[in-house]
Amino acid sequence: MAEIRIVNEGAAPMLHLRDAQGERPLPALWLRARSPDPQERDEVTGQRLSNPHQLPEDLRLTGAQAEAGRIRLSFSDGHSALFDPQELIEGSVLDEGTPAPRAWRADLSPLPIHQWPDLSGDAALFAATRDLIELGFVLIHATPTDPKAILDIARRFGFVRETNFGSYFEVYSRPNSNDLAYRPVALGPHTDNPYRTPVPGLQLLHCLQNQTSGGLSTLVDSLAVAQQLQQEEPEGFALLSRIPVRFEYRDATTQLVAVKPMIELDGMGQMIGVHYSPRLDDIPLMSDADTRRYHRARKRFGQLFEDPRYELRFKLDPGQLMMFDNNRVLHGRTSFNPAEGHRQLQGCYIDRDGPRSLYRVLRRRLAAQ
Repeated sequence: MAEIRIVNEGAAPMLHLRDAQGERPLPALWLRARSPDPQERDEVTGQRLSNPHQLPEDLRLTGAQAEAGRIRLSFSDGHSALFDPQELIEGSVLDEGTPAPRAWRADLSPLPIHQWPDLSGDAALFAATRDLIELGFVLIHATPTDPKAILDIARRFGFVRETNFGSYFEVYSRPNSNDLAYRPVALGPHTDNPYRTPVPGLQLLHCLQNQTSGGLSTLVDSLAVAQQLQQEEPEGFALLSRIPVRFEYRDATTQLVAVKPMIELDGMGQMIGVHYSPRLDDIPLMSDADTRRYHRARKRFGQLFEDPRYELRFKLDPGQLMMFDNNRVLHGRTSFNPAEGHRQLQGCYIDRDGPRSLYRVLRRRLAAQ
């Protein structure tokens, strides 16, 4: 269990944090920036009223004393305030306050299926957002099949992101369309819109009609695939996370270009997803040897994405919807025959942070209840 201790080192007091990592001192600058004093921090918003970037570099603690479960700290710039030890403990961890991602393969069971009528309640909606954050996708059944119902479903989780395709888009077979998604061909696992900055965070695909035997939906968890790649070829994984790739989309009225590595890492160096679309990517000009090394890693990555051990495959029936983290979970579909009947899906995007905000709010609300 973590705790804060006051340590007197000579004439200068120190605060130490003791937790699972051991015991370490808390710097005076780190503490001063977290002052809860009303003159330093707005009590309603929690936002700072002063600029900690302008504090003197040689700032130091001049006093530390326990007061009724809190600690009064005094600093060399003359500031003094009461600090909550628990808030200092919580602030010592760079944590978003959401569940850690859980990698999965094709044998995932049970599937994260939720019923749309239940999602009007906080507890069911909280469970769905938790699954979405942990697994990167959810399936929602018993949804209305009215045109534009997808927007109501999307707004239950976040804010709709409009693109050049509109606030939502229709996915059905039509000749000479401006994207292969609108043809009856098979689509391998891919990231949607990797040519955008930022890439759409979450995608919803809602089935309105499906009279075909083909057109099965597929999902693959890039985290599970990347773990395998890193185990097999750590140098290849490093190449894919470092070498930039150019993605482009163009039609008569739009030309979008983005340059980014295929594997995306966060500021802590942890993988958070991929930009993968063999239909749209171009690697930079490198030496022949570097090109071969990069291609070897990319080829193995693609083989793993299409390995049945990693791929979920299922049919979306009318009234069923899949929502997935477009940065993390690759999606695709098998081919279908339009002569069998009409297959119509609607799709839209919401930003990745919407469900995460919703998760925190619901957790707070349910805890209060």
